[in-house]
Order: sequence, then C-alpha cells, then structure tokens
Amino acid sequence: MNLFRSEEHARRWLQFNLEFEHTLKPLAFWADAFSGEMFRARTRPDYISWLASEEGKTGVAATRAKFP
Repeated sequence: MNLFRSEEHARRWLQFNLEFEHTLKPLAFWADAFSGEMFRARTRPDYISWLASEEGKTGVAATRAKFP
C-alpha cells in the first residue's frame, strides 16, 4: 500500500495506473474498512472455523459492504 499526501500526488506517481483509480480513498476510509470484526478476529485461535459461523459470515458481509 502506498500512502500519498493527496490524490494529486498519487496521480503524478510514475507507476500510477488509471485502472485502479477507484481505489483512491482517504485514509479514514481504509482505516474504517480494515477495522471491522473480520480483521479484529484474526487473532482468534479458531479464526478459520469462526469465519464459517454465522457471526463470521456477518463480519465478512459487513466488511464487503464497505467496498463498492
């Protein structure tokens, strides 16, 4: 992940690809997206089986809903 001061800085980056333009979001968006239950639960010893549970499925659905 690359962090830029602004969208303009990102667009001037030599490796900028217009195909990924839709991913230019403020840091607050990405912090919120990766702070969901699905990511916080990764330290659980039963994480894989937790993902298959109803609670896990709800967490995955909530994370997916944050992305267009």
